[in-house]
Amino acid sequence: MAVYSMTGYASAQCASSAAAADGAAKPHTSARLGLEIRSVNSRFLDLAFRLPEELRHVEPALRERVNARLKRGKVELRLTLEGDASAALAEPTPRLLQRLDAVQDSVRSWLPLAAPLSVAEVMRLAGTQSSSAQDWTDGQVLELVDQVLAGLLEARSREGARLGVMLLERVAQLRALAQQALPLIPMLVEQQRQRFVDRWKDAMALTDGATLPEAARDRALTEATAFAIRIDVAEELTRLNSHFDEVERLIGKGGEIGKRLDFLIQELHREANTLGSKSATLEMTHISVDMKVLIEQMREQVQNIE
Repeated sequence: MAVYSMTGYASAQCASSAAAADGAAKPHTSARLGLEIRSVNSRFLDLAFRLPEELRHVEPALRERVNARLKRGKVELRLTLEGDASAALAEPTPRLLQRLDAVQDSVRSWLPLAAPLSVAEVMRLAGTQSSSAQDWTDGQVLELVDQVLAGLLEARSREGARLGVMLLERVAQLRALAQQALPLIPMLVEQQRQRFVDRWKDAMALTDGATLPEAARDRALTEATAFAIRIDVAEELTRLNSHFDEVERLIGKGGEIGKRLDFLIQELHREANTLGSKSATLEMTHISVDMKVLIEQMREQVQNIE
């Protein structure tokens, strides 16, 4: 299964040429139905519909279609009706003008102060506007929606594939850093052991051969052991490698993996922070900082994965 980004865009149009209704303008009306879908990242599925009033009744069916194909993202669907210029200037028939004149006379007989109809109002009431929702059935509208949704999923899949490649590259770099840190562990422990031995010898020299109190020896040994444990990052490196394996598994699996990846990124960042806090050498500190930079780059991209 593919990895899907939540960022994508798709659009399509279909044309309709329908004969004018009886009593309307003489020319045929040639209109276009346009649909755009754009999406960006979001924690949940957030839908917004921009529909003309004539097609508002299809919103429940559109919502059902989108919910069935998309799981996360802030999605805006815009449906437009457009017509050509010649249709917009079509001339009303005499019969229709007579009907409008009769209606106007009837209204003004009751409302003498009512304003007479303007040319623009006559053209609008005559039904000569360039677009009409009656040119399309609900099935045609939904067919166009399915077409555009398929295009959106394809765009999100392409972007998701690029994100997956980038994340795998970052994981490979993190593994290399973890490998650099692994040999440092026994070296650091040995350095601390040698430091303890040296300090013990110095303490023995200061006593001029006298025996140190038992409590002093125990305390020195306890402090040396505690420090060795504190700088031991083997457990953190083991957990990091386990998280790397899980990230690679999820990317290979695909599907709805965004939330799981987001959780793993938090865990990676926590382990890298612990690695830095336990650092006893400058080299280990550099490794921790480099890891956190790579993990932050991954976090930014994981926010876009569905």
